[in-house]
Amino acid sequence: MLGAMSKPIEASIVVVDDEPSIRELLVASLHFAGFEVNTAASGSEAIEVIEKVEPDLIVLDVMLPDIDGFTVTRRIRQEGINAPVLFLTARDDTQDKVMGLTVGGDDYVTKPFSLEEVVARIRAILRRTREQVEDDPIIRVGDLEINEDSHDVTRAGQSVDLSPTEYKLLRYLMDNAGRVLSKAQILDHVWQYDWGGDAAIVESYISYLRKKVDGVMVEGEDGEKHKVTPLIETKRGIGYMIREPKS
Repeated sequence: MLGAMSKPIEASIVVVDDEPSIRELLVASLHFAGFEVNTAASGSEAIEVIEKVEPDLIVLDVMLPDIDGFTVTRRIRQEGINAPVLFLTARDDTQDKVMGLTVGGDDYVTKPFSLEEVVARIRAILRRTREQVEDDPIIRVGDLEINEDSHDVTRAGQSVDLSPTEYKLLRYLMDNAGRVLSKAQILDHVWQYDWGGDAAIVESYISYLRKKVDGVMVEGEDGEKHKVTPLIETKRGIGYMIREPKS
């Protein structure tokens, strides 16, 4: 499906959407970004294409004319296909998002979406999933490290004791380092099985994380103790992010 390209193919992607205009826009944008793209217009066609192509990632519309995207995901997972799935949702429905993540999806984008956002999400998912299969189990942001194998967390070489939920939240922030995550996204990903609709829980857990991760004391060159440089940032009215301190 690809013509001559000057840059190497970054990954193979299957785009599934029953609207031709959306398929065409995504194909053009993803080709330009360096991806190989195959398409399907229905759920049954999607399963056939995915089984044949064995893509690195699937962009999958939830609402399809025959079987929905959730069912498609369940079926390919039953077939042993573990390619990450980015859902396209027609409305900002939290239950849809939670369902998508529960059946084995990796992220979602709400229509109407920007093509730049879709490409950014795809690259973030590929980066996360490829990191998971590499030998190095360490995820790093500055001097903050998570060991995926042991679930140990350290900041400036000092051990940080986190609850399972705090660990899950920190891991999600670090997987998306440099990207602002909304409270709704954090709720869906961290509390996906018992979400109660209260965004205040996100604020509370971010506060807990800050005290533990950004509250570590280190000795400076002057011999005095001081806190490490904060990594967790609040973007007022938008959400939260974690990134390396600006030099």
